Amino acid sequence: MNPVILHGTIVHTPTKEVFDCHPDSYLISEDCKVTGIFQELPEKYKNVPVLDYGNSLILPGLCDMHVHAPQFVYRGLGIDLQLMEWLDRYAFPTEARFADLSYARIYYEAFADALAKNGTTRAVIFGTLHAPATELLMEILEKKKIGAYVGKINMDTLSPDYLCETPKQSLADTRKWIEDTKDRFHLVKPAVTPRFIPTCSTSVLEGLGKLAQEFDLPVHSHISEDLGEMSIVRDRYPQYDNDGDVYDHFGLLTSHTVMAHFIYPTRHEMELIKERGVTIAHCPQSNGNVAAGIPPIRQMLDLGVKVGLGSDIAGGYSVSIFRAMSEAVYLSKLQWLRSEKKDSFLSVPESFYLGTKGGGQFFGKVGSFETGYELDAIVVDDRSLCVPADRLSTEERVERVIHLADDRNIISRFVAGEQA
Repeated sequence: MNPVILHGTIVHTPTKEVFDCHPDSYLISEDCKVTGIFQELPEKYKNVPVLDYGNSLILPGLCDMHVHAPQFVYRGLGIDLQLMEWLDRYAFPTEARFADLSYARIYYEAFADALAKNGTTRAVIFGTLHAPATELLMEILEKKKIGAYVGKINMDTLSPDYLCETPKQSLADTRKWIEDTKDRFHLVKPAVTPRFIPTCSTSVLEGLGKLAQEFDLPVHSHISEDLGEMSIVRDRYPQYDNDGDVYDHFGLLTSHTVMAHFIYPTRHEMELIKERGVTIAHCPQSNGNVAAGIPPIRQMLDLGVKVGLGSDIAGGYSVSIFRAMSEAVYLSKLQWLRSEKKDSFLSVPESFYLGTKGGGQFFGKVGSFETGYELDAIVVDDRSLCVPADRLSTEERVERVIHLADDRNIISRFVAGEQA
């Protein structure tokens, strides 16, 4: 594959503490991997075409670590409801409609287009329990060049009759779907996806743990999100006082597991998550919208837990990971106040790191422009966010993008070394 050379103002966060900024520089990749950032174009590349973006910002692609594709249908609705009521009124009835592939195609096309336009290059995605619709979602994401782990949901208990599998059907359908999709796509792969503990029987959780191990697949679910959900789990598994131990009992906590929310962790549960190498998907917009709570993100980071950001459509109403970055800082300030100013709030570079490299590590060497990383990048034209009298540093330009940019500012996107 020919080298790819991008010219502009290059910014990334190899570490979460500070922005690494390279104005008027060249980002070069060969064979889809970053070879370096250069202030002057090396002689060996003098005859290679350069994609010159002037003074535009070249940033790592954004990683959405938890999003429900079928919930794109009703984003922005039910924001005044709590989680369990919101699921009954909106989530379950809508997801049942994805048995109709013509319906699924309309909304999955729109969903994938929205991710791409907003700069998402990688995502971890819930589908529905319908294997054909989930395969369709995977096909659409591959076509749109969005790297993803996609899950056929499993739910066989405490679910509406019209959206509930038998344990045998749940595991059989999941196995066949895995076998049909695990090698079909380049950018999109299957993930084992129990919706959450309350909607999965013991036999299904046990079977899913075995499938994840047999096929060496990632796992994606929710953990310790809501007090009502957690009460159900305590009643069903009284030998454990936290969700993490239940998942771990069934082999569902591994270094390739992403768990969303983690709002009410015990100290033991946080240490278990760190020990297993699980990635937490922090979804600040939905945490507030469904009145679930504020997770102790600072404590997780200080302990060394891996954390990325998720839009959690439609608990969150925006697919933009820039919005998730902005709201992660905001929510951490509320936690700072709630902790009597003991849990320091997130810095802007930290929130940017969570939305790029923090989530990207789940996909391998993704989310940074360090040598050897896959080239995932977006180009942001931020001129509409400035006025001629502004004299902003590069760091300030990125901060303004995080808080103010939208899909109109994103002018190009690269995934795994190719322009998308």
